[in-house]
Amino acid sequence: MERGSSKLDANQPMSQDRARKLLEDGAVFMLLDVPPGTEFGIDCNCWNTGDKFKGVKMIPPGLHFVYYSAVSKQGETAPRTGFFHNFQGQEFLVKKWDKYSEDISSDAASAEEVRTFRENLRDLDGFLGAYPYDSYKKWVSLSSHITPAAVARLQPLSGAVVSATQLEPAAATTTAEQRRRVVLDADNLPLMVPRAGTEIRFTTIARRSFPAGGTPADITKCSMDRSYVLASLFAADDDVLAELQFAFVCFLVGNVYDAFEQWKSLVALLCGSADATAARPRLFSDFVSVLYHQVREIPEDFFVDVVTRGNFLTTTLREFFATLETDDGVDAALRDKGLRFRAHLTKKFRWDFVSEPAEDAPVIVE
Repeated sequence: MERGSSKLDANQPMSQDRARKLLEDGAVFMLLDVPPGTEFGIDCNCWNTGDKFKGVKMIPPGLHFVYYSAVSKQGETAPRTGFFHNFQGQEFLVKKWDKYSEDISSDAASAEEVRTFRENLRDLDGFLGAYPYDSYKKWVSLSSHITPAAVARLQPLSGAVVSATQLEPAAATTTAEQRRRVVLDADNLPLMVPRAGTEIRFTTIARRSFPAGGTPADITKCSMDRSYVLASLFAADDDVLAELQFAFVCFLVGNVYDAFEQWKSLVALLCGSADATAARPRLFSDFVSVLYHQVREIPEDFFVDVVTRGNFLTTTLREFFATLETDDGVDAALRDKGLRFRAHLTKKFRWDFVSEPAEDAPVIVE
């Protein structure tokens, strides 16, 4: 994710033709009364707002992720909050900042206010930062499969993606007294659970799953090849690709750690589905493309510190690349594309996908 200058006030330079096109077709997002210094971002760009900031103009039509964090006078940054919005061409979206909750107000701007702002857009020009179009291609590469329908299926019911899990005491209803009581844990403390409506509604991925009434042979096969799990959860290719990108964006941009865990689970599911690799070549060709763009956006030291702990990504991708090499049923174009991706990762990160992992090596008894 890119950070701009420390203050977001004025427009960023771009060609006149591009600027004219975006002025005609682009959307406007206004955020009123936001305090100076607030962390604000859209897609792959993040800034701290300046004194004049009232929003962003020239937003390309399509799906975007807007996010923000309140910053205290001592410089402490609150957990990040964001939301997906599918901007229409020439849309004018107006939100207001609530200084008491340090969040966007739930009170919507009136139609009259929106109309007034739209009619006076020229006067607001100096208060609106231009969408950083140079990074738009990157955003598209990270979100190309995320549709409005996928957002509606996955986003929290509250509509807000929050980096810090919002917890509340678990409660139970005592039937006799018809009242709620707080549930205590083993240490006699209130049991905390995520607040209803605030959780991202990711697909639950079972580690092991097999057909009902399956034979021992079926169970053994499903334990070694997760194609059955993939087919039972994601019959449509675009559904799994959308969730893979949604999880990654919520992790990379939204700072949601649970989204990182879901991303890992989806990568492992796809890499461990050997039969599906041969049967669904378009899905896995797109999977390689999606993963290529995602890996480019994560700093190399992150892989050292987090992803490679336990050799997650190298071990998982080794299984996928082995399928491409050894399964005669794999589409030739997919095989070539996947192995070129392996060569890219080997060169960039010096990851070894060929040598047998130490934990899988045969034990030599002397």
